[in-house]
Amino acid sequence: MSNVQNTSFSSHEFIQLALDNQVLKFGAFVLKSGRISPYFFNAGLLATGEMLSLLARGYADALAEQMNASNDGITEQELVIFGAAYKGIPFVAATAQALWTHHGINAKWGYNRKEAKTHGEGGNLVGADVSGKAVWVLDDVITAGTAMREVVEILEQAGASVAGIIVALDRKEKGQAEHSAIQELAATLQVPVRALIDIDDLIGYLADDHGGQSGQYKDATQLAKMQHYREQYGV
Repeated sequence: MSNVQNTSFSSHEFIQLALDNQVLKFGAFVLKSGRISPYFFNAGLLATGEMLSLLARGYADALAEQMNASNDGITEQELVIFGAAYKGIPFVAATAQALWTHHGINAKWGYNRKEAKTHGEGGNLVGADVSGKAVWVLDDVITAGTAMREVVEILEQAGASVAGIIVALDRKEKGQAEHSAIQELAATLQVPVRALIDIDDLIGYLADDHGGQSGQYKDATQLAKMQHYREQYGV
């Protein structure tokens, strides 16, 4: 059993854990766009208590920082966070707990069902009432932005608006135009979109020569591929 850590989110530690748990892989991966990516991030494998706790701490720290810097008048008691089914459900639940444990913020949280329930309380939303609320949405990776736009539509139909979006990884990659999906969402919704780590953090991790556990993943060829991909498709 490892020692319990009570430190803030560390991008280096998160990348290390993601690699150790096969959440993050370096290699050659064909994306839906047809691009050959030198890395792949599979949030479905964030399946240990350690990984989920660290991810939730990252989301919680980012939300607390955002609230401290915000001028929108939202109080801690009014903070509502939302996760999209299915992967977003454990993310948002763990983040609500991390907000309370580490920041004393008692956020409300909720999520959607893939299919609306036709009995009992009915509907396709579970958890906090979002009507009339500005909601923060948590996600893993935004690729084309299609899934996030569906979440926005679900929230708007429930009478809510989006206060902001926090993702685990920003690929900082061009979409169909010169902007990334995250940049397009931020511009369209006029809300902040933040990421816990991005491709530059991955490149920095590979380039880091401080030794330690991360040394097992260091590969000059892989680093060159990441840098080339960033230059070719990055924003």
